[in-house]
Amino acid sequence: MDYYETLGVSKSASDADIKKAYRKMAMQYHPDRNKGNKEAESKFKSINEAYETLKDPQKKAAYDRYGHDLYKNAANGGGGGFNRGGGFSSQGFSFSFGDGSPFSDIFEEYFGNMGGENVEMRGNDLRYNTSISLEEAFHGKEVELNLRVNVKCDDCNGTGSEGGTKPKTCPSCRGSGKMRFSQGFFTVEKTCAACNGTGHIIENSCKTCRGAGRVNKSRTMKVSIPAGIENGARIRLAGEGEAGIRGGSSGDLYIFVSIRPHKLFSREGSAIHCDVPISFVTATLGGEVEVPTIEGKKAMIKIAPGTQSGQILKLRGKGMSIVRSVLRGDMMVHAIVETPVNLTERQKELLREFDKDHNNSPKSNGFFAKVKEFWQEL
Repeated sequence: MDYYETLGVSKSASDADIKKAYRKMAMQYHPDRNKGNKEAESKFKSINEAYETLKDPQKKAAYDRYGHDLYKNAANGGGGGFNRGGGFSSQGFSFSFGDGSPFSDIFEEYFGNMGGENVEMRGNDLRYNTSISLEEAFHGKEVELNLRVNVKCDDCNGTGSEGGTKPKTCPSCRGSGKMRFSQGFFTVEKTCAACNGTGHIIENSCKTCRGAGRVNKSRTMKVSIPAGIENGARIRLAGEGEAGIRGGSSGDLYIFVSIRPHKLFSREGSAIHCDVPISFVTATLGGEVEVPTIEGKKAMIKIAPGTQSGQILKLRGKGMSIVRSVLRGDMMVHAIVETPVNLTERQKELLREFDKDHNNSPKSNGFFAKVKEFWQEL
């Protein structure tokens, strides 16, 4: 039996084609549609067996390279699913292929080197969330963190042994943390019960940490957030996470920074955006308008005659700080031309006179010209 033939696809078939073929055949031979049909039941099992292998990239790669018979011999002998230890896992045991067997090279290539080395009891990484204002992101800020975390035990210097003496190598597993037993073609590997997989034995445990080499304490530290940091940025502090077990290396501390929304400004990369209202007269005749900047100062921006609402005016170098640079981004001033309200009768009369005499609205003229062309084409 060949898995590709079972599903009716070629070896070059894509994952989508394999999935499509499986669904079609599974529906055709499903037991609910073929009650009492032993042949259909057998076919349905074969279809599922083929798909379980071909849908998994690692299993499929091994199957394609080493063929059906070699692959099936390995799978039947292991009695379980693939693992990264060099074989199969079943009922809490790790089945790896003995050195020198043809399967050892297969799984070393696809799933990494076989087990046997002591795994370092590294401490967990920690995450700390903090939020800052846009001004603080511009200037940079030093934040104080208050953490409750596992730290190295001072009484035993992290060894877990009374008086700080070094633990002894486990005589059962000789420091590997694992026990191996040969069972014919396979080597059965399990965690060493004597040392719980650590590879070491502590004869006299530290009374403070009870042999763990670490204790839970409150910890305060200060962290500098650089000027120009982006919203959602992550700061990694290597080795500042949770202490490892019995002298294992510490994890890392990750600080995730969020920037709170601002009532005046919005940010896009190193650019600062600000909506600034401009009077109808200033937009028409031109002039200058005072605008605020992110550092808390004021800047004057020139308004050209005929400025339209929504037009963007740029103030160079007045935007956001750039991380690890003395440069700054630009400030984008969005001109919002205001329509006058609550006019007096005299003001209304003047505007009506103005509307009769002027013909200098380029956008309106262009728009209505296009409307006229559109109607003529209908």
